[in-house]
Amino acid sequence: MNPIWKSTAGAAVALAALGSLGANGAPPLESSPARRTYPNTLTRIRNPKPLLADHSTFVEPIRETERFEAPVLVDDPDADLQVRAWRFSYNARGIIEMPNRLSARRTALVMVHPWGVDDGQGWRTPEPAGVVDFCTKEKNHLAGRHTREVIHPFIKSLRGKLAHVLYSLPGPEDPIRKKLYRSFDGRPTEAERREGTRELQEKLNGFQYRGQPLPESFEVSEDLPVRDYFRQFPGLDAGDRYNNPGFWELPIPVTRDIDVHPDDVVIYDAAGYAPLRDFLKKEGVRHVLLVGYATDMCYCRTTAGYENLSKDFNVFLVGDATLATFPSNPTPRYATNAHLSYAALNQLVTQVSWVRYGAGK
Repeated sequence: MNPIWKSTAGAAVALAALGSLGANGAPPLESSPARRTYPNTLTRIRNPKPLLADHSTFVEPIRETERFEAPVLVDDPDADLQVRAWRFSYNARGIIEMPNRLSARRTALVMVHPWGVDDGQGWRTPEPAGVVDFCTKEKNHLAGRHTREVIHPFIKSLRGKLAHVLYSLPGPEDPIRKKLYRSFDGRPTEAERREGTRELQEKLNGFQYRGQPLPESFEVSEDLPVRDYFRQFPGLDAGDRYNNPGFWELPIPVTRDIDVHPDDVVIYDAAGYAPLRDFLKKEGVRHVLLVGYATDMCYCRTTAGYENLSKDFNVFLVGDATLATFPSNPTPRYATNAHLSYAALNQLVTQVSWVRYGAGK
């Protein structure tokens, strides 16, 4: 399960060197007082099909039958990216869908926490009782399959068309990952990437992935044995006891299930949200397609989570390109459905098949 990493004060990031235009040719954003009247006209949709039904192995489809169509919300003058989206309203008594017309060069795709764990790079779940990411090897492998089958093709279909593809990772930028990935203020050479790959393998494979076993016994009081039981044997302990000291200081890589392009940018949670916000605005980004893990935790509350991004950008949660943690279940389908349904009270949700490039108005 992805721990909630606390962000430190945002470090200053030197963006002036990027010039007056973003790397994608879009001018930087300036605050604008321009307003328009949005016609909140709702038209009932007859016999609607389930939402998020394309990848039902991973996400249980949304089957609400009360559905309405609303007018276009985002309508860029140079739109070349069509993004249909939906939200839920208790007051409207159902789901509201709307088309959106985005400029691709003002859109970024952000993947939250694509952790390279149990994928052959060296960082792995400690034995015999350690927990990381989705908390068991089997659950981590399922998430890896989801990345390969859903997220990776989605990124490939849009790379070169959008302003940027970015990935967020825990911790601060370290010397090894600085050689591996482009960041806000650095772009490694091919030689540096090869050196970083070698150093990463040595660092990760040199760690002892073994912690303490489960306790064989412990003391509980006569009055409150349930309280004492869970205090000494909680459902999730990802600390030094089971994971071994130093585990969370290792340089977490981007998963091998993604082909990281040299132009892709890696975000580090410890820098805080401000550098990410400032970089995107400097690059002229107005819209964010958000994918990644985990829907109930990092996807919403870490540096690149939607709770931050939606304050400054038009955010679209790509609902079938995320997975929630799923304790007590063999599948993330229902947990992901539930957390997206709740998020949809205040966020727009789309899906891979609803994001179409090149379709004119």
